Amino acid sequence: MELSKQGGELIYADVEKALRLLGGVEDKLSELKNSATGTLRIGASETIFQYILSEKIVAYHKLYPQVKIELISDVSPRIIEFLKTDRCDVGFLNLPFEADDGIVLTDSVALLNDVFVAGEAFGELKGRELSVWDLQEYPLLLLEENTVARAAVDHFAESLGVRLQPAVEVGSWDFMKRLVTEGMGIGCLPREYALRRLRDGELFELNVRPSMPSRSVGLALPKNSNTPFSLRAFINLLHTER
Repeated sequence: MELSKQGGELIYADVEKALRLLGGVEDKLSELKNSATGTLRIGASETIFQYILSEKIVAYHKLYPQVKIELISDVSPRIIEFLKTDRCDVGFLNLPFEADDGIVLTDSVALLNDVFVAGEAFGELKGRELSVWDLQEYPLLLLEENTVARAAVDHFAESLGVRLQPAVEVGSWDFMKRLVTEGMGIGCLPREYALRRLRDGELFELNVRPSMPSRSVGLALPKNSNTPFSLRAFINLLHTER
């Protein structure tokens, strides 16, 4: 086969140039699908950022420094709203929460084990087995109402026929740890959030039976959303570093 003089040879150079341009566009599209660029907006509570996500975010930044990371810190109900209104690409939520048609819960990224802890002011309780009923005899520090953590401890106690009345309600885990360390009472918080103080001996874990069931932190995405490579890479990193 030969190109005709009248048309083929005249337009061959233009067609060849167009094909090269098209091939370059296809290569760039393929590169975009398999490289992390742009902005990644991550929503979670301050505590989840501090104790669960901080190291993973640092590791992700080292792998993909060209991605701008925005950290959106708020309580789980607000993070759900941010996901639904395109103000957040991925959210990490304290479970359980009420089902919502606007988001998809895709995974559990961490387990939380709620325990009762005390400081040296209650040293006589070290090694002693306690029931949930026994806890009523001591000043209790619990997270404030309308939080997932408070609902978990209330539900646990009520399932055993006990209603725990806190002496103090606090708004953050760090504040609770400080008050418990200073001897103001017995606190209930995830063991994972108190590891340093438990290891250093500032706090000790009470032997309460039965123990509270584990709960978890879930990964949520907006429903029917696209998942760019930058987000897929972050989710894959969470899985590989478990």
